[in-house]
Amino acid sequence: MRDEPENLSDLVRRAAATGPGRTALYWHDRVLTWGELDVQVDALAAGLRALALPSSAGHPARVAIALPNVPEFVVAVFGVLRAGLVAVPVNPGYTPRELRHVLGDAGVSVVAGTAEVAASAQGMRDELPALREILAVGDPAFAKLSGGPAEAAAPGTGGDDLAVLVYTSGTAGAPKGAMLSHRALLANHEQVAAVQPPIVGPSDTVLLALPLFHAYGLNAGLGAIAYHGAAGVLVERFDPADTLRLVARHQVTVVVGVPPMYVAWSLLPDLGEALTSVRVAVTGAAPLDPAAAVRFTAATRHPVFEGYGLTETAPVLTSTLASPTPKGGSIGRPIPGVSLKLVSAEGEEIWHSDAPVTDVSEEEPGDELDREAPESPGTDPGEIVVRGANLFSGYWPDGREGPDADGWWATGDVAYADADGDLFLVDRLGELILVSGFNVYPHEVEQVLTLHEGVAEAAVLGIPHPYTGQTVKAFVVRSADPAGTAVTAEDLLQHCERNLARFKCPTAIEFVPELPHSATGKVRKVALRSDA
Repeated sequence: MRDEPENLSDLVRRAAATGPGRTALYWHDRVLTWGELDVQVDALAAGLRALALPSSAGHPARVAIALPNVPEFVVAVFGVLRAGLVAVPVNPGYTPRELRHVLGDAGVSVVAGTAEVAASAQGMRDELPALREILAVGDPAFAKLSGGPAEAAAPGTGGDDLAVLVYTSGTAGAPKGAMLSHRALLANHEQVAAVQPPIVGPSDTVLLALPLFHAYGLNAGLGAIAYHGAAGVLVERFDPADTLRLVARHQVTVVVGVPPMYVAWSLLPDLGEALTSVRVAVTGAAPLDPAAAVRFTAATRHPVFEGYGLTETAPVLTSTLASPTPKGGSIGRPIPGVSLKLVSAEGEEIWHSDAPVTDVSEEEPGDELDREAPESPGTDPGEIVVRGANLFSGYWPDGREGPDADGWWATGDVAYADADGDLFLVDRLGELILVSGFNVYPHEVEQVLTLHEGVAEAAVLGIPHPYTGQTVKAFVVRSADPAGTAVTAEDLLQHCERNLARFKCPTAIEFVPELPHSATGKVRKVALRSDA
């Protein structure tokens, strides 16, 4: 193996070389060692190479992986990368409409998914000219593909080559693929590993309850155990009580979670006893309800360390673990190797993480009294703009909207820094809704709602929710025809469930006689938000 990992799948090879008998994955009653996982990854890589899939759009062939958190997902993603191909993780709960967009936009050659996904993909073959193979995991065809002899050849791709294409929702338009290179994915592990004390080490057991098709679960969870040669406990579906039993059974030491997990756990009476083995608990993807954080800490005597990141940053940018003391509501400070600045609407730099800090170590006692106190407890809010080796290469297929010539990328998030240099999120520049850490863009939900014959117009926005952070609320104007007169909230909810993943579906629908519009005809969501 190469001295330093170049391809993300090299992490599996390294873990197998240093500890082949060490546990890699726990799943139900099954235990998979790093040595066994490496052999399976080799076999699948060999089978994929044998397909001789053609490159296109300037990149190796794309393989969609639409599976829950099962060992087959792990084998598939590392096998695809070791074969020198591009992995496209996909939510297996996507509706046919959502699946069709991702498969078509990415020009996917192979789909490896659940039986339901495979059947859905079969039904759209005529619309997907690049699609060559559809494999339902568990079927003989998939077993045959991954059952060949192990092959230890180097993958042939790495560094700045495209590794993973993760589809993420913006504030308008269809979901777009964030292009993450091997270098970016590996860099984020080096950056996180530099945080002290260490978050994950070789002796840790990490709870893998976050969906692996999400960038957070994929790299900060699965990628982290491979990077350190640690063990992971796969959880297909998060159930608060069942998951706590798994934590206790496998003596989990590190929890990588999202706010809804901690909210649910904090309400259980035996939380403290179940989590006695846990030494570090982190959360990200959405703000954590302060009351839930207080309940969790009171029961476990451990804080929940909050972080911030995006799919486009592979994903971690900041963490309260990088702060001397975690503060409630803060996203902490940039992790080592990440530069971050706050920029005003006029383009002026408000704050910079790399700015020199006044050194008071050599001051005489009493000198601190001569320093002027800050006029305010922190900075004005500004857009978060970041730079680091973990940034994506732009959006598929041409790298548009990626980092600028100097490596800086504007996130679209607004924050301020307090007097200590700790960051606090304020808002989105756009209208992105975060439901349990998953991106929901209003435009897509509005499009689906207006496809219903009973809807004349719809506007969607996010409202606070104690469990998921935010939830989707829709304001709907009924159409003037009989269909509009008869349509009910239940009708529209069922319509959305047929066309959207569950987390994107509205949980509240309010019928209104009309929507407020600006002079240019744009819906004034600020006015709706005041009524929400």
